[in-house]
Order: sequence, then C-alpha cells, then structure tokens
Amino acid sequence: MLTTELLGHYRYLSQQLFTVVDVETTGRYAWDSRVTELSVIQATLADGIKHQQTDLVNSQTRVPAKITEFTGITQSMVDSATPAAEIYPHYLPLLEQGIFTAHNLQFDYPFLQAEYARLGTKFLRPENAQLCTVKLARLMLPDLRSRSLPNLVQHFQFPVTESHRAEADTLACWLLAERLLTELLNEPDAKLLARFGRQWVPLREAASMLACPQVEARTQLDGAGVASRFVGKGRGGTWMYRRGEVEKLLIE
Repeated sequence: MLTTELLGHYRYLSQQLFTVVDVETTGRYAWDSRVTELSVIQATLADGIKHQQTDLVNSQTRVPAKITEFTGITQSMVDSATPAAEIYPHYLPLLEQGIFTAHNLQFDYPFLQAEYARLGTKFLRPENAQLCTVKLARLMLPDLRSRSLPNLVQHFQFPVTESHRAEADTLACWLLAERLLTELLNEPDAKLLARFGRQWVPLREAASMLACPQVEARTQLDGAGVASRFVGKGRGGTWMYRRGEVEKLLIE
C-alpha cells in the first residue's frame, strides 16, 4: 500500500473491535513446536479492554530448558494445565471476532492455525481483519532502533512489569496499538504522511510498490539516488529504502 492508502486502512481499523493475541511456545516454528500458553484481550479504542483471558495449555509436549529459562513456564506447569483439545474450542469464538492483532503476527497466527488444524478445525482470518503491531510500529516510529515489545514497553513506560508471558505481552501489545492508533486518529494528515515516508522498507516491498521485479526495482532506486542501507548479513540480509523516496518515483 502507498502512504495515503495505509493512512485510510489504519484509520478504518481503529474503529473496530480488536482481538489481541499472544502465545508462548516450545520453539520458533509452528510445524514442530507447540503452544504452552495463550492469552486474548478484546478491546476497542472507545471503551478500552472489555475482556481478557489467559490459560496455560497442556499440549503433551516437552518444554525445553531454554524455553523455561526464557518464559518461566516449566514442564510441571504445562503437564498440570488443561489439555489443548479442551482449551482451543473454548477460545475459538473469541478468536473469530474483531481484528486479529499480535506483535509479530507472522509468529502467533501460524501457531494457532497449526493447533486448530491438529483438532481438525480450520482457523483462518481475512487479511483485512489482521493487525500486526510490529508493522504499525515500523510505520509510526520510523526512527526507533528497535520495535521489540520489551523495548517499546520501556520506550512508552507502559505499566507492564513482565515480558515473555502471554498475559503481560498481550496487554503490552494492546497498549501499543491503543497508543499508536490514537495518535494516528488525532495527528494531521500531513504530519502522519511525513512520518510514514521516513519508514525503511525492504527491497521486496519497494519492488511491489513500483510494480516490477526486485532486480529492476533496485536499478531504478539506485539510479535515482534513493537513500539505502543494507540490513543483515549475506543472503539473509536485504537492501532497505525510505518509503517516501520510493513513492516519489511513482509520481515523477
């Protein structure tokens, strides 16, 4: 999306019910790891938090020691929790409402899809009913060095005392969404669009904006002298460009 489209998109989302989700897991990937804790908040900008519930989940799986060290969730806590087959049907009506919201949605969403698939249930939320607060923070806070949830909690001094547990992280995610979307509703368009324009976007996104292959996009961008930087190492890295400068190429 272009900056003007993003502005309209997020202002539309700001009027909706948000279903904010966080999961703690036994590993990084949904295909070989399991959820150990789930928390959901339902809230609106107008009324604040309307509901929150959190449960440990017994997925009959081993909790690695490094995960216990990171989250504080022990094997005995998981073993004594409610079985996954009982937890997820109870949560499904909540998760199917409102705008599915998470900090790094590409992590939480696949885990829940995998957990429901194991029960023979398809869990799918439309793309226009999703909100990733990492992406929103990159857009609204282009000059911050880190948009990790603990760092954003510290930056805004949110009243959240614990990280890497689902209940606390869900609250932090909601407070972040509430803060940024409220700013987005109240700031003048020109000021917001200037903020959006400072965002660094990866080459693949710049190419999508320019509607051409990445090789061609890089040639265009470099030829026009668009500010760039390389993030990461080797094949795992990517060239980044300022959103506003990329969009200028579309109108020149």
